[in-house]
Amino acid sequence: MPRVTFIQANGREDVVDVVDDTSVMQSAMDNLVSGIIADCGGELTCATCHVYVDDQSSFQPPTADEADMLECAVDQQPESRLSCQLILRGETSTVVRVPASQL
Repeated sequence: MPRVTFIQANGREDVVDVVDDTSVMQSAMDNLVSGIIADCGGELTCATCHVYVDDQSSFQPPTADEADMLECAVDQQPESRLSCQLILRGETSTVVRVPASQL
């Protein structure tokens, strides 16, 4: 079962176990993790599920569409990803940092 640790900008951590083939965004929404707005519901038409992922080895590289949408993200950094595009599988243990603001 995949596990995600969400680290908020203030340092608070939320650790959640999720079902295979669930996106990081959906796991945040299902577990009421703050800081992930997800206005478009995972349709890749906004950047309000923006997170920072230092170790991206468990995920596919960003598509051109994701890279384009990340241009709209607040405080974009090299490790920025849209959590709706990060699919959790197997025994993956992932740490994501949630930005201080999505808007």
